Amino acid sequence: MRKQRSFCLVVLMMLILGLMVTGCAKKPAVSQAAVSAADSEAMGPAESLASGASTGDNIMEGRTSGPMLPVYFDFDSALIRADQVKRIETNADFLKKNPETKIRIEGNCDPRGTRDYNLALGERRALSARKYLVNLGVEASRMSTVSWGAEKLLLYGHDELSWAQNRRDDFVIIK
Repeated sequence: MRKQRSFCLVVLMMLILGLMVTGCAKKPAVSQAAVSAADSEAMGPAESLASGASTGDNIMEGRTSGPMLPVYFDFDSALIRADQVKRIETNADFLKKNPETKIRIEGNCDPRGTRDYNLALGERRALSARKYLVNLGVEASRMSTVSWGAEKLLLYGHDELSWAQNRRDDFVIIK
């Protein structure tokens, strides 16, 4: 009986050791530099096409109408980041040069968080961008806001690069 118990224990230990050694397939590590580049520079045209964004209808990045640019946010934040100020200033310049243009600011989130939380966060992000544009001299009456929360993801990955692309405001020209 004792020999049988020892044998079972040895087999169990070998099985556990085998699982520890092989484990699950690992995802490739994402460097902090790659995450920072994705956050600060956002997607270029090639990556935009790969993620499903169209070049038709003058779409540049995300779902933003060109020549405006989307603005990206930190996790769980509606504050305009310092590295995104140039983007929102570009949008303000375009809107001031085109006073007849009306836009919809669409707040988006990554899929983490509840539906209600993400809708509220997307709204805060859209309102934050609207307020920033008003402070830069764009008439408030030319802008509407909507929150999509996590309903209109660009990237469906479960990693920081994908989440960073989904934490954004899009600026869509209303025809």
